[in-house]
Amino acid sequence: MELYSGHINKLIEELAALPGIGGKSAQRLAFYLINMPQDKVNRLASSILEAKANVRYCRECYTLTDQEICPVCANQNRNHRLIMVVENTRDMAAYEKTGKYEGVYHVLHGAISPMLGIGPGDIKLKELVNRLEGDVEEVIIATNSSLEGETTAMYISKLIKPVGIKVTRIASGVPVGGDLEYIDEVTLLRALEGRVEL
Repeated sequence: MELYSGHINKLIEELAALPGIGGKSAQRLAFYLINMPQDKVNRLASSILEAKANVRYCRECYTLTDQEICPVCANQNRNHRLIMVVENTRDMAAYEKTGKYEGVYHVLHGAISPMLGIGPGDIKLKELVNRLEGDVEEVIIATNSSLEGETTAMYISKLIKPVGIKVTRIASGVPVGGDLEYIDEVTLLRALEGRVEL
């Protein structure tokens, strides 16, 4: 027996299909949306449609933007000779929040994963290689510490090193506030190898 009518069930199903939204959250959001004033619902629906119609890849770094070139790439005060390679736009946003990185980015939109059938041609690697034909001093690989992220980092490193451009990998290790006894061996080893002089 269905608890709600067809339109409510459809809305709940569509919301539940979004990443990170479970059944209960979808139900809560559905009822919140239904009870919103009509003008707010219209603004929300319009924002979704406009974003879908107007957001595209930046011509240089391939992050998502509604301009031809994103604000980071358009900023002449950034060091365009330093490129940080990240897996997705959310990773780029995380580094931007630190306010400390002064270079530019390259967003891969994924990572190499033979298990999932994702190869080098399925992410923005060819576009990265094309960017390296310009004046680039260093490529910082900031992919995740997962198996896919490590595979992607190694692939990029082998691709770029013969060109003569410096390739570095972000250090990874013990999180702030983490207890050493609960951290896995690989993370501890990376923390040890990535140590810096005090």
